[in-house]
Amino acid sequence: MTSYVAINVLSVPAEMGEQLEGRFAARAGMVEGSEGFEGFQLLRPVEGTDKYFVFTKWASKEYFEKWRDGQGAAAHAGERAQAPGPMAAMGSELWAFDVVLDVPPSA
Repeated sequence: MTSYVAINVLSVPAEMGEQLEGRFAARAGMVEGSEGFEGFQLLRPVEGTDKYFVFTKWASKEYFEKWRDGQGAAAHAGERAQAPGPMAAMGSELWAFDVVLDVPPSA
């Protein structure tokens, strides 16, 4: 079976980066127990862009969609209620990929 990667690409003004990172840190544990979940990374831009990547890896597209439409939607709604104020991200788009090659480090 092929893994599925969903990358949410967020446009984040430089002055909002710390706030975005804090909001994700506060959500720790909200996705890890989800069925089919294989990994998460929040990637901060180093230079040349304002785009953060929210990288998630799933056992299949169906597991991602199940999480997105259930727990994911609920988590985002709850976050907005608990973290009033301006949004850290000014825009987002979803990029999705099937993993065709996954090379682990050698021993």
